[in-house]
Amino acid sequence: MAENTEKKEEFSTEEAVKEAVENAEEMKEEATVEENKEANADSKEAKKASKKKEKKKDKRDEQIEQLTDRVTRQMAEFENFRRRTEQEKSQMFNMGAKNIIEKILPVVDNFERGLATVEEGADPFADGMLMIYKQLLTTLDEAGVKPIEAVGQEFNPDFHNAVMHVEDEEVGENIVVEEFQKGYMFNDAVVRHSMVKVAN
Repeated sequence: MAENTEKKEEFSTEEAVKEAVENAEEMKEEATVEENKEANADSKEAKKASKKKEKKKDKRDEQIEQLTDRVTRQMAEFENFRRRTEQEKSQMFNMGAKNIIEKILPVVDNFERGLATVEEGADPFADGMLMIYKQLLTTLDEAGVKPIEAVGQEFNPDFHNAVMHVEDEEVGENIVVEEFQKGYMFNDAVVRHSMVKVAN
């Protein structure tokens, strides 16, 4: 009987140990499951927070890109406006200068007609007029006004205006033989065409 009771006690002790071990393992598993759940929840919260930060950062980046794009466009528009304004200014200046030159050229023509009738050195008044005429031509030359070469040159409709035609075997074909009115250019643009007589 004593042996049986000892066996029962040993058996119950072993069962108790087994149960305790099983309970400990179950508790351990539950704890790891809870820890995993908490870790997952923490990682999800961290991901959400980082996504929020990314979203906030993205909005800021978008605003920065929009502002940079706007500034770049405005700079380009301003540069185009400045260039266009400079072109318009130079065009207006050239138009104004051309108008003034067109009004001065008849005065030059009258000087030339008047001086053509007087011999150089014969009259002090005529010599004074000749000096003024030369000074006027020098001033026009410095301003960029150049006379168009005509006599002896091949006829060019861009520079010459043919008002007469003559047959002359001594002169080549389509050659200017006489100039009735001198033509002038201003900065490579024709202000007035030369009025000429063309041969053949």
